[in-house]
Amino acid sequence: MKSPLRLTGVGLRPQHYADFLEAKPAVAWVEVHSENYLQPPVNALNNLEKIRKNYPVSMHGVGLSLGSADELNWQYLHKLKELITRIDPCLISDHLSWSSINGQYLHDLLPLPYTEETMAHLVARIKQVQDYLQRQLLIENISSYVSFSQSTIPECEFINEVAAQTGCGILLDVNNVYVSGLNLGFDTNDYISKINANAVQEIHLAGFIVNTVDGKDVLIDSHSRAVVPAVWELYRETIKLLGRKPTIVEWDDNIPSIDTLFLEAQRAETIMRESYDTAKLTG
Repeated sequence: MKSPLRLTGVGLRPQHYADFLEAKPAVAWVEVHSENYLQPPVNALNNLEKIRKNYPVSMHGVGLSLGSADELNWQYLHKLKELITRIDPCLISDHLSWSSINGQYLHDLLPLPYTEETMAHLVARIKQVQDYLQRQLLIENISSYVSFSQSTIPECEFINEVAAQTGCGILLDVNNVYVSGLNLGFDTNDYISKINANAVQEIHLAGFIVNTVDGKDVLIDSHSRAVVPAVWELYRETIKLLGRKPTIVEWDDNIPSIDTLFLEAQRAETIMRESYDTAKLTG
């Protein structure tokens, strides 16, 4: 492996514990799924603590269900806070979505109608979470396959305003922008250009699959393949518009070797440097 990457990292999965403990791949940081460490096998948490000594760790969750009408899950938040105290992550994030109703959790991140009412609901809950954790939260845009006719605010403007009202940051998933843009028919470059660059503190990249439904191709955010050329190109434009941002390559299914992951992260680092330098020369 080549010299350490300065801003790019990978999702840490159990398959690669030994690689990080022994070979110490030259990535800048790693990201874990928070829920995997709230009630983990002892060896998982021990491995994470050892890896944390050599790498900054970001905690990325799916359990806050911020858009739900349910009360916040305070038991979950208590465990999350304990893990934060133990690991001291560099960033903490979750999603602009909901996934629970009447205390029952669904195995998906579901979209919200982008309205003033929804915004007020989310703003209040994000403030509660940040006050309890005593940490800033980053909110990620999800992949969408349907949109609400009730929505009155474009998603990019909605997430900007939520960040402005709460002081939370934005985790911009470039793959999700691409997937949602093709599924719902909006201009992905226009979306990126309207995101508040100052609020973006992290970027995600991942792969997707294509399913055909009623004769129409639908992109599914599967995290099971390499980043496709079109998403790399959108990432290039994102860096030109928003500047250099810490970036994670996610891969959660059909997980490859650490060398393959490293090459994906290295490609992100190269694009980041080239695009940022080009933007400075032409800006």
